[in-house]
Amino acid sequence: DLFWLKPFRLQASGLSHRLLPISSAMGKAAKGSKKLPAAPLSEKKKAKKNPLFEKAPRNFRLGGDIQPKRDLTRFVKWPKYVRLQRMKRVMLMRLKVPPAINQFSMAIDKNQ
Repeated sequence: DLFWLKPFRLQASGLSHRLLPISSAMGKAAKGSKKLPAAPLSEKKKAKKNPLFEKAPRNFRLGGDIQPKRDLTRFVKWPKYVRLQRMKRVMLMRLKVPPAINQFSMAIDKNQ
């Protein structure tokens, strides 16, 4: 019986960070009509919201909020050597190089 291939379930004692494998006996019992206890997260009471500190939706139009910082690395003007080595890598992947020439692209180290 390959018990490690069956799906994992969370431990019932509330330790959600620890995963346990389901044994074959537990798997057969789970298929029945037994109901599982409620999740520990659903038992938490919600804190009452203070109307003085309600979060309003942000407005990014003219005169509104400042927009969040974005990752613009793709639009940077990279140095020429970086662009050349990237273009070379793409070109070598796309081109079909004859085996007689391709043998020199795989150089051997002193340790090999």
